[in-house]
Amino acid sequence: MTRHPTDQPRTRGASKLAAFLRQERADRPHASTLALQSRPKPRADAARKASEYLRIARVGAD
Repeated sequence: MTRHPTDQPRTRGASKLAAFLRQERADRPHASTLALQSRPKPRADAARKASEYLRIARVGAD
């Protein structure tokens, strides 16, 4: 006589938990990508030139 399916030993519990944790961690962004995204972005030359031209224009307008 064989055992009932619910009467089997529960050895897969830890591997199931590990699989669920791996899925949860994969859904979130990695810490290194968050650090890269939070770094200040370098200003483009055009934006810097425009701000310098405006600063010079404001000084000349006084």
